[in-house]
Amino acid sequence: MSESTPDPRLRALADRLRPGAARTVKVVGFDGADTLVRLVDAGAETAEIGRIPQHEASMRRTGHPSELFELGQEIRAEEIGRWREGQLHLSARACEIPALRSFLLALDPGQVVTGTVAAVHNFGVFVHVDGEPDGPCTGFIRVPDLSWEWITHPSEAVEAGQRIAAEVIIAETRSGQVMLSLKALKEDPLIRFADQLGRVLTGTVTRIVPFGVFVRLAPDVMGFLHLSELTAEPDRPPEQFVDEDEPITVRVTEVDLPRHRVRLALPHGSDRS
Repeated sequence: MSESTPDPRLRALADRLRPGAARTVKVVGFDGADTLVRLVDAGAETAEIGRIPQHEASMRRTGHPSELFELGQEIRAEEIGRWREGQLHLSARACEIPALRSFLLALDPGQVVTGTVAAVHNFGVFVHVDGEPDGPCTGFIRVPDLSWEWITHPSEAVEAGQRIAAEVIIAETRSGQVMLSLKALKEDPLIRFADQLGRVLTGTVTRIVPFGVFVRLAPDVMGFLHLSELTAEPDRPPEQFVDEDEPITVRVTEVDLPRHRVRLALPHGSDRS
């Protein structure tokens, strides 16, 4: 199967969410809703003070970190970066469930996993990934990662109880989830469509938005025609020029594989004003 170029935005997201090193720290105080800790190396307390922000303290809802930690308590926490003049920030929630952390760390981007769809919502799909520890539902598929085809709701792609195979985008220890992609296991339809660049095609208007219209050029290929291609008067809405489900003749001006984007223009000489 041919593969498209990875989306640079997903690459950047994966790099930002990549798990950091787990450290042993001792709770030394509280600063508002944050927890102050001192790093422990080789069993010895160091001079460096780190900070666990409130939202990184636990996956459970708590009013104050003192409900979770005691002064002098040693815990494990994951490094997440340095802020406030170089102060180390850490996440205790990333190490809260050792079995979950171990499961997530064993998953690599590009790895194919199997699982069962647990729930389908308008914002995405939750998946019980095979091998995950009892309790948490670790898999999540965003709507854009479900299908190459245009869908209006995730239920058009999967249903609860369905067995699926998906590709790992990133396993994120701080959220306790692994982002998955169904469409990554299928060929990007734009790969075969790329030879249509510059050609004049007839498609169907599927959606009208304030700044232009989406045009279906093939069952799984959608292009975008900007409002500026329809009129030189930006204050006039696209509905004045086209209707949904109306055939329209367009020219393919760009096929962007990394961003899975097709840009369109009206053929030379066309005038819809």
